[in-house]
Amino acid sequence: MESVEQKIITRSERSGEAAIVTGASSGIGAAISRRLCGLGYEVFGFARHFESEAETEVFDGAEQFHPIVCDVLDTEHLCACVKQIASEHLVRILVNNAGVGYYGLHEELNPAKIKELVRTNLETPMILTQQLLRQFKKNAGIIINISSVTADESNPHGCAYGATKAGLASFSHSLFDETRKYGVKVVTISPDMTKTNLYRNADFQEGEESASYLLPEEIADAVEFVLGQREGLVVSDLKLKPQLHRIRRKQKVTNAKNKDEA
Repeated sequence: MESVEQKIITRSERSGEAAIVTGASSGIGAAISRRLCGLGYEVFGFARHFESEAETEVFDGAEQFHPIVCDVLDTEHLCACVKQIASEHLVRILVNNAGVGYYGLHEELNPAKIKELVRTNLETPMILTQQLLRQFKKNAGIIINISSVTADESNPHGCAYGATKAGLASFSHSLFDETRKYGVKVVTISPDMTKTNLYRNADFQEGEESASYLLPEEIADAVEFVLGQREGLVVSDLKLKPQLHRIRRKQKVTNAKNKDEA
């Protein structure tokens, strides 16, 4: 069986601009990947797993989408994949979307959960950015970090999650000031409650009314808006909220772990 690195070489022979999206198998990451394919980018989507080869067929321009099976916490493998992609393609866009959430009283977390939150939501975006930054400075790359409205709020029952998203937003702001003179754009998109599987094992979920949640495609709309700005203009922060602020409490929680592969 060919390695992931070999797949990267053989599955894409086009010389067009490329994008890397983490958490691309579903939800927000899948919606962003579809949109980028539609805009003509070669999209390398990272996820721990894709349900089946057929799953990738849901992408418009499926030939431009390249699923890369990689746990973003496996830093050595992650960096090897990214370096291989960057050596074969002009990567212009990085979307740091993969995220993990644990909810509840902070005392109910454990060191492993806290470590996973920090590594997935903050460490991985910082590492990926570092790996690509020299190329982005040469080619005026665009880094889009999917943060959360929790970055600017108090988050009881989600203290650690909110802290990691606040860290990601802070990283974005500082990085933009560090790299703007090279033409690099760094954008933070902060969605509120979105209808994805991030909360599937929490004790709450989005409200019943469509006005109480965002759709993944609406986050992709924001990405397209960012990419559509003229050279010289940077929309550095976008905050997206539904009209209504409502959630539903679930009757039973079977697992405290919540992951969004998108």
